Amino acid sequence: MKFGLLFLISIIAFSASAEISFVKVKGFDVEYEIKGNGKHVVFLEAGGSAGLSDWDPIFDNLAQDAKVIRYSRIGNGGSELVVKNYSSEEYAEEARLVLEALHIKKPVVYVAHSYGAYIARRFAATYPEWVSGLMLVEPASEHDVDIMRRIDLTKAEKEIAQVKLDDMKNGMSNQYLDFWAKRPLPGYPEIQDIPVTVIASIKKYENPPLLFFTDEAREMWGELHSEWANAFPQGKAVLTNKSYHFPQKDEPDMVVQEVIDLLGRIKH
Repeated sequence: MKFGLLFLISIIAFSASAEISFVKVKGFDVEYEIKGNGKHVVFLEAGGSAGLSDWDPIFDNLAQDAKVIRYSRIGNGGSELVVKNYSSEEYAEEARLVLEALHIKKPVVYVAHSYGAYIARRFAATYPEWVSGLMLVEPASEHDVDIMRRIDLTKAEKEIAQVKLDDMKNGMSNQYLDFWAKRPLPGYPEIQDIPVTVIASIKKYENPPLLFFTDEAREMWGELHSEWANAFPQGKAVLTNKSYHFPQKDEPDMVVQEVIDLLGRIKH
């Protein structure tokens, strides 16, 4: 009986991961999964040190309306481990190489979370022929620390310095230096006139651990991303107070519906 149970568990585990495949990019193994056969191709870019599993809550549902591709960047998830100071430009190039290796011929709807927004913005500006729509979910911004500084400069500098030290200590993934460099990133019109949606959290906290989570900062965060999205002729800002940094996990139905809405705004 014990053997039979273990065998059954192993079969279930294999089935759950059986769709994950690998492709070579710059000599490294990159994990990916493709599901669905819709008119549009949706390309999912995870945040920070996350891998493709960050999209588990919405992946299957999205695949009912589109062909959906998710992957883990080199060094993240189940992709090949590498320690390197990456830039958003390099990650954007590798994202393009992933699409080419998978023989994707049509422009994609690029959906990115957190630090992935750095990559998506760079990708959309560098390879405009590859992008028909853009969605940024709780996007990291080159201006996020500016919000803290506007509230209390002295306190902000102390908190920012400590966060940097904590990130280094905790081994933040390969994008560490790129993230903290706060270089200007592309917006409109560097990114062409395409349908754009930004989902940003304005959820407030009873005991904010940093200036960044204070009520004032949350309002400024919402304003920042609303202004960025609304600069696009086809831009849309969605502000939520029901989840913080992972709307795709806390509000999966909302995120799926916004992706479907974005698909409907694409003309070709």
